[in-house]
Amino acid sequence: MNNMKKLIIALSIAFCVSSAGLTAPVHVNDLRSKFLSNSAIIYEINIRTFNAQDSNGNGIIDFDEGEESGNFLNAIANLDELQAKGVNAIHILPITPVGKMKALGTAGSLYAASSFNSLNPQLKSDKTMLTIEEQARKFIQEAHDRGIAVIVDVPACGSYDLFMQRPELFVKDKSGKAVIPADWTDVRLLNAGNEVQINKDVLNLYKEFVDYMMDLGVDGIRADVAHCKPAKFWKELIEYSRKRDPQFLWLAESSNSWKDPVSEYAVYTPYDKLLQAGFDGYYGSYFNMKDWKTSKELFNQLNLDRSLTKKLGQSKSVIGSFTTHDELSPVLINGKKYSEMIMWLNSTLPINAYYVDGFDTGDNYIYFWANKKAPKTFTDDEYYFAHRGKIDIFNFSRRPGGGDKELSADFKLANQFKKYASTLNSKGKFIQLKTNNPSVFAYAVSDTKESFIVIGNMNFTSDNEADVKIPGFKGSEDVIVIKTMTTPISSKGKMSVRLEPGEIQVLVLNSFPIK
Repeated sequence: MNNMKKLIIALSIAFCVSSAGLTAPVHVNDLRSKFLSNSAIIYEINIRTFNAQDSNGNGIIDFDEGEESGNFLNAIANLDELQAKGVNAIHILPITPVGKMKALGTAGSLYAASSFNSLNPQLKSDKTMLTIEEQARKFIQEAHDRGIAVIVDVPACGSYDLFMQRPELFVKDKSGKAVIPADWTDVRLLNAGNEVQINKDVLNLYKEFVDYMMDLGVDGIRADVAHCKPAKFWKELIEYSRKRDPQFLWLAESSNSWKDPVSEYAVYTPYDKLLQAGFDGYYGSYFNMKDWKTSKELFNQLNLDRSLTKKLGQSKSVIGSFTTHDELSPVLINGKKYSEMIMWLNSTLPINAYYVDGFDTGDNYIYFWANKKAPKTFTDDEYYFAHRGKIDIFNFSRRPGGGDKELSADFKLANQFKKYASTLNSKGKFIQLKTNNPSVFAYAVSDTKESFIVIGNMNFTSDNEADVKIPGFKGSEDVIVIKTMTTPISSKGKMSVRLEPGEIQVLVLNSFPIK
């Protein structure tokens, strides 16, 4: 049996053993520790579509024909699949009720919250006597039983419906009208105050949300557009949650490349101030990789993120935000190779892996019904509003999925490898390797016994050749191939590679530490 097979089998056995058990262990929230050690594998889902039953295959849920949209109970059926793929955390898009006035889409945007202390009735199954809270708790408990932590999204704004009910919660412009942030026409900007004085009414609204989520068993919160609220607001809210659960995770939707407020009437809090306020991590700018041409751009972002803990004096981390619900499907940007590169970067870089539902099967999120007039609507919008190439968050639509079994198998292997890589990252060191081609990146992680090397071509239209310098490498060491199209040529002090467009290679150097 060759070394590659041995390693893959070992990874699979370790994964299966960690997942096995006749009885589910009692859940203890350790999500924050996982995140700060870069070992979280986070999968973003929209409950409304996660297990939607589109039996006629038209992409829309036709309730009149007995079809069922995603809900807390039918979503449970997909958890075994996520567990089998190595996912250990889910980020659930907002589960708050959605506004129906001045809405976007026939079901309403998930981010147009009409309440912060109740659950979206759209997510309730009518096939049981359980209340919606009991259904939500059951879903969360079932996730916990499979070793999957749960992060829930808190929307940044309120719906027009909420503004009409409680106008005192919102920012007004000079003419006294509620402020529409950016081009989000279905929401209005909440008035969280400023660094001098925060708005206690909005803070209490968010405290209610935190209490509600923690009572349901949630392990952490992702804060939508976190930079549109003052750091002082977040500091008080995060400290409030940590008194109850020190392991409660806070993830900020924020980036070092975002510089502007969402409105001239909105505050703007930069990412580092949010981290200082108590957030455990943020998005970084990995979504910009689609525009990066050289390895320098990748390493600039990575080195910034790796310096955060030292710079801020607090443990911090980041997610691999290469693909999110706000980003185009990778297969539309640079094809399947881009998806493969994203999953292996997520698995080998010292970051937390992050994916959106449908990524692992190559969904392009092209809906043929998008932006057409609907025969039926549940809001005041008569059209199937959708963002081209992005997962639908506006309608009762099909379950995400592209059907690419090869990509799905690679996703599972990459997640298995991340467990090995995370262990090596925690006790070893990250090493940026030099290449003679600016479009080819290379890095290694090494401890005193072994190393792995990752090499990738950032050019998605042309082959690329490069020499990768490896300190102390003799060329005769045992190289185990985890992922590659063509095997590199080893020689003293280097590896020579020829990479296909967008190709990424992952190699293990058995019993060879890089100095």
